[in-house]
Amino acid sequence: MIIKNQQDVTTAVLAELEHATDERFKTIMKAAVIHLHGFARDAQLTEAEFHQVCGVIAQLGQLTTPSHNEVVLAAGSMGLSSLVCLLNNGDNGQSETTANLMGPFWRQDAPRMASGASLVRSLTAGVPIFVNAWVRDRQGQPVADADVDVWHTSAEGFYENQDPEQADMNLRGKFTTDAQGHIAFQSVKPAGYPIPLSGPVGALLRAQSRHNMRPAHIHFMINKPGYKTQFSQVYSSDDPFLETDVQFAVTQALIGHYVLHTNTPAPDPQVEGDWYSLDYTFVIEPGENRLPKPPITGKAEGGKPVNVVLPARA
Repeated sequence: MIIKNQQDVTTAVLAELEHATDERFKTIMKAAVIHLHGFARDAQLTEAEFHQVCGVIAQLGQLTTPSHNEVVLAAGSMGLSSLVCLLNNGDNGQSETTANLMGPFWRQDAPRMASGASLVRSLTAGVPIFVNAWVRDRQGQPVADADVDVWHTSAEGFYENQDPEQADMNLRGKFTTDAQGHIAFQSVKPAGYPIPLSGPVGALLRAQSRHNMRPAHIHFMINKPGYKTQFSQVYSSDDPFLETDVQFAVTQALIGHYVLHTNTPAPDPQVEGDWYSLDYTFVIEPGENRLPKPPITGKAEGGKPVNVVLPARA
C-alpha cells in the first residue's frame, strides 16, 4: 500500500498482520500496533522524543545481565507487572489472589531442603525468623507434594546474587509440602530495599519525584502438576513503604503478620534474644504448572554494592 497520510500507516500495518497464521500472535500484535500508534498520536510524539524512546528501550536490554534484569524492573516500576499478574489470577481478575510478581531475582535450581531447615548458608546478620506456610486449593484442601521455592534479601537489603560477600544461594531454598500442605523454614528477617537507579528506571523515578523503595518481603514460588505455577511475595506488616511500593505490588491479601517475640524461647534452642514468626496460607488455582525463564542466572562480581535511596515526596 502506498502511504498517502499518517492514518494510512496504521491501516497498512494492520493489513499486513492479517497474513499471520497464529491467531493469538495476531491478536496481540494488532492490539500493540493500535495502542502504540495511538500513543504516538495522543502524545504528539516529536521525532527527537521518538529517538529518545528508542534509546531507552535499547538501554533496557543493554543493562540486563545474568545478575540484573532492567526490563523486569522497568515493567514493575510502571505497574505493568502487577496489572498482568492480577489480570491472570484470582479467576482472571475477578477475586482476591495470593499470586504476585515473580520479580527480577528468582534463580532456578535452589537447593532442596528438609522442612524446618535454615536458609542461611553464610554469615548473615539479622533477627532470626521462623516461617510456617501452608498451600491449599480453592476448596480449602491441603495441597501435598508441591515444590515451594523461597528467596529473600538479607537484613542489609541485598539478594545473594547482588552481593559477592554472600554464599551462592544464600537465603534461598526449595521445599516440598507435606500431607497437610505445610512447609517450615528458618532464616533472618528480610529488609526493605531500594531498587537500582543506574539505568532508565532510575531516570523514570527521578522524573516523577518518586522514591525507589520496596517494602520487606519473602518470595515464594509454588509448583505442582495440575495447578498453575504461583509466584508470591508476603510483605511485612510493619514496613513503612507498604502503601508506596515502587513496584505497585502490595495487595491486601499479601500483607503478612510478622510477629516479634521478646523474652520468649525460640523454636530453635540455639537462637537467643528476639525473633520473628510468620504464618501464612497460599491458595493456588488449577492450571498449567509451567516454569518461566529465570530473569537471572548468576551472581554479581566485584565489590559489595552500595544502596542509593531516593527521598520520598513530602
